[in-house]
Amino acid sequence: METLLDWNFWGTFRRTLIPREEYEARLGLFMEGQEVVVVKGIRRAGKSSLIYSHLSRLFSDGKVSPEDTLIINFEDPRLPTDLDAEGLTGIYEVYMRHKSPKGRVVAVLDEVQYVKGWERFARWLSEAKGAKVIVTGSSSKLMSEEYATALTGRHLDLNVSPLSFKEFLRFKGVSVSDGVDLLRERFKVQNLLIEYLTYGGFPEVALSGSVERKVELLRNYFWDILVKDAAKRFSVEKLAKFERLARNYISNISSIQSFNKLKRELGISLDTVERWSGYLATTGLFTFMEKFSFSVTEQLRGMKKVYAADTGFYTSSGFRFMDNVWRVMENAVAANLLVGTALRPDLEVYYYRTEGAEVDFVVKRGARVERLVQVTYASRRDEVGRRELRSLTKAAEETRCGRLEVVTWNYEGAERCGERVVEFIPLWKWLLGYGEAASFRGNMPPKVQDRADDDA
Repeated sequence: METLLDWNFWGTFRRTLIPREEYEARLGLFMEGQEVVVVKGIRRAGKSSLIYSHLSRLFSDGKVSPEDTLIINFEDPRLPTDLDAEGLTGIYEVYMRHKSPKGRVVAVLDEVQYVKGWERFARWLSEAKGAKVIVTGSSSKLMSEEYATALTGRHLDLNVSPLSFKEFLRFKGVSVSDGVDLLRERFKVQNLLIEYLTYGGFPEVALSGSVERKVELLRNYFWDILVKDAAKRFSVEKLAKFERLARNYISNISSIQSFNKLKRELGISLDTVERWSGYLATTGLFTFMEKFSFSVTEQLRGMKKVYAADTGFYTSSGFRFMDNVWRVMENAVAANLLVGTALRPDLEVYYYRTEGAEVDFVVKRGARVERLVQVTYASRRDEVGRRELRSLTKAAEETRCGRLEVVTWNYEGAERCGERVVEFIPLWKWLLGYGEAASFRGNMPPKVQDRADDDA
């Protein structure tokens, strides 16, 4: 009971929490049913804080009472290291005896991967006791193929990533809820974009005021994910070569990777490169994006494009952001699009490449290509290459896509290319969801719109 007091709202737990609205909205939908909710994602992305924040909102709305919640943090050193399902039942009985909850119990099993047989306990608590069960853990520790058997048809997954740029601004105390706010805070937002691209969106890193601490945290995160979440989890014996593979990926973000070339450079088999890359993807450290094709076979056989979970890893690995702005910009756009696929499962993201044409992102919803996105480090129209626009229009014809976007550094506008209109959107606006320049200005009050035109 003494251990429980430190992690529960009815005990001594007190913490200032910043909401993450998009994730909390989805979590709110998941709270309605009987299914076990599995909240997972890369280490240190803020999974536990997300749940605490959402519970606080439920308390404020009167939907749940603090006494009806049970939170167990399995990283607490006071808990036995050999906990199993029987031990969990004992903890639950202690809670019931001391708190006598009146409503439906919401049970949070935080970092549950440390407990053997947690799946059986979660299912029992959900089905026999009618509780709403939420479990958290790193992606490599909570692999769906491992718990899916015990929870077949009885679980819902929520994948949590580091902060989006909009969330990052909220953590920094900047509100951009409408066009007026955005115009007023424009220069502050643009400066914060540099920080976001340089040090990324891990919550603790974002809230740290010291550059040295930011870099140290990022280095520790990278190493912990590489060793604890990947090498130890999957029993990788050649750690030095495994680290070299990860370092190669982080130094070449936003580029197409040849596993055959990596095989020769590292002196390992092609099968090993593929397996190790899969381990890194499972931890959430990297995403390997597939090439777009209407043929599934060709899609699977094509080379993959690599993106890091957080742009801060690029800086903390010794690379200067300003030396390769385009890499970091493209990675930030990829991360934003991939979060969209986690929150909206009907979305898929690919890259496009044919002879003489490349497009950074193809966003597909169901059977329809929704939009094409090209990323370029351009501050003026004449800095946007003809090849980039030609690739966009060619891809648009093949995919029958009508929405074409070019994400720039600071150039904004729109122009017709053949039968289609191409929008040019500054990265900071694109990341905040103001994807269409015309509609953004159209939503401004007249005086603000006049000022925007003058500034332009």
